[in-house]
Amino acid sequence: METVIIVIHLMVVLALVLVVLLQRSEGGALGMGGGGGGGGLMSSRGSANVLTRATAILGAAFFATSLTLAILARTGDRPASILDAAPGTQTAPLGQTEGSGNGILDQLKPQEQPAAPSGPQVPAAQ
Repeated sequence: METVIIVIHLMVVLALVLVVLLQRSEGGALGMGGGGGGGGLMSSRGSANVLTRATAILGAAFFATSLTLAILARTGDRPASILDAAPGTQTAPLGQTEGSGNGILDQLKPQEQPAAPSGPQVPAAQ
């Protein structure tokens, strides 16, 4: 489902970019205004209205697919946040109970040395 919406979203994006680039510049802010009086491709007012309407429709489709993808991402399976747990409560990993000695800190501390014998040391007999 999500893959289908992503593909539709990408097609809408490409079409929207294409339609916006086909529109004639009206402001001429950069001095590139298409002012020529010749019969250009987009010289009639009717085609400009079609491009404006297509831009509005594609913009609405882009908005709808973006919202749908955001909602799908929000409700998808994801790992729980650390901040979701209540403060002061700890959860033990599956199969372990607290104080079992199998935690990461217990694995990192050095192995306990055997207890030193008390009293005088006697060499072993041969």
